[in-house]
Amino acid sequence: MVLAELGGSISRALQKMSNATIIDEKVLGECLNEITRALMQADVKFEMIRDMMANIKRIVNLEDLAAGHNKRRIIQQAVFNELCKMMDPGKASFTPKKGKTCVVMFVGLQGSGKTTTCTKYAYYHQKKGFKPALVCADTFRAGAFDQLKQNATKAKIPFYGSYMESDPVKIAAEGVERFKKENNDLIIVDTSGRHMQEAALFEEMRQVSEATKPDLVIFVMDGSIGQMAFAQAQAFKQSVPVGAVIVTKMDGHAKGGGALSAVAATKSPVIFIGTGEHMDEFEIFDVKPFVSRLLGMGDWSGFMDKIQEVVPTDQQPELLQKLSEGSFTLRLMYEQFQNILKMGPIGQVFSMLPGFSAEVMPKGHEKESQAKIKRYMTMMDSMTNAELDSTNPKIFNDSRALRIARGSGRSVKEVVEMLEEYKRLAKVWSKMKGLKIPKKGEMSALSRNMNVQHMSKVLPPQMLKQIGGMGGLQSLMKQMGSKDMMGGMFGGAGDK
Repeated sequence: MVLAELGGSISRALQKMSNATIIDEKVLGECLNEITRALMQADVKFEMIRDMMANIKRIVNLEDLAAGHNKRRIIQQAVFNELCKMMDPGKASFTPKKGKTCVVMFVGLQGSGKTTTCTKYAYYHQKKGFKPALVCADTFRAGAFDQLKQNATKAKIPFYGSYMESDPVKIAAEGVERFKKENNDLIIVDTSGRHMQEAALFEEMRQVSEATKPDLVIFVMDGSIGQMAFAQAQAFKQSVPVGAVIVTKMDGHAKGGGALSAVAATKSPVIFIGTGEHMDEFEIFDVKPFVSRLLGMGDWSGFMDKIQEVVPTDQQPELLQKLSEGSFTLRLMYEQFQNILKMGPIGQVFSMLPGFSAEVMPKGHEKESQAKIKRYMTMMDSMTNAELDSTNPKIFNDSRALRIARGSGRSVKEVVEMLEEYKRLAKVWSKMKGLKIPKKGEMSALSRNMNVQHMSKVLPPQMLKQIGGMGGLQSLMKQMGSKDMMGGMFGGAGDK
């Protein structure tokens, strides 16, 4: 997940405070000092940090808190709320609607990843059922049209541009008109960027805007510039009607937190963040779930949405039936691996689980885990139907293992490693035996059918401890499927 270092530092400060025997002014002061240092390192403006700390101290007045109040929970809630306030502009963005033509114009400085972001934005909406199209009105940068053409072709999105025409206004108008006739409901116009905020850039943007009459202007900004984002976002807002911001390059820079808070200060809503080069490394930005994941508290609603996306509705009851029976075959493992890969980057998915620290899976490890899953699937492709449907791992003797290794181009050692992983997952799966199956029409989410006892058996002990034991898990289970993540995120049996 993005900003793993910042989230880890704040989580450790809160954990250290929670472990203290008595919460007094000294313990609170040390906790807030560590959070301040973490935010300073993320390049958040000092004035914003100062205001945040003053607000927390005002809310958490230890002398005024009556005996019986859970001080730990009140402090955690205050830190969460203030981080949300810091990153929330308090203003919603225009949202495209399926079936209704919408023109979106992308603006930004050169080098911010604007052209790649255009395709990611189109690809994201294509998966949601939109009919997107891309128009390249960037005639300033050599190779801009080639880049857009390559990205669009890869994502199977229609595009328009010209190698001959040098007038970006004419290209933009022609492209938008063409795709309106072809009934595309999301037309994305990529404009020219410059190395500096110069008058010519803003004049060109204004002319393209007049010609295409966009419903939404999105400003694409490099997240590595930190708090300098404030001045940049303000300059663009004063020249063109910027309705939303996408912050890119959030995967490799410590200054991302500063960029997000700075943009929020301009009252421009951040709608997406770019977290890598690949098409699926693009996250919708929703403040509360984002901060919840940042602090290792998970995002159940996001996780359940991912499951709903990749597991077709008609297959969900069947999956639950298999869970209830506790029988786990290699074929089922193969299907679940397919679902995991469809969900997107593994670290991004795991950060939605409560108690899973974003630092646990650094960028390199994430790719390694994804590659391992693909290797396992290649080995399973070399198995017979009888082997895939068997629940007895003892059938895999030396000769079978050798045959699978040769068929998949892997070593026998790797086949044995894959079978050990299968045994481990089968053991976890067997603990779900007896899960209550909903009647037809009641299947809305896995969360409603998993009770606390089942979940406590499946979760690793360390994760269960981080959540807050059985009491904390019970509270989290109530949140599964809920859109308001923080209603009871800190609930459960906490000590006084």
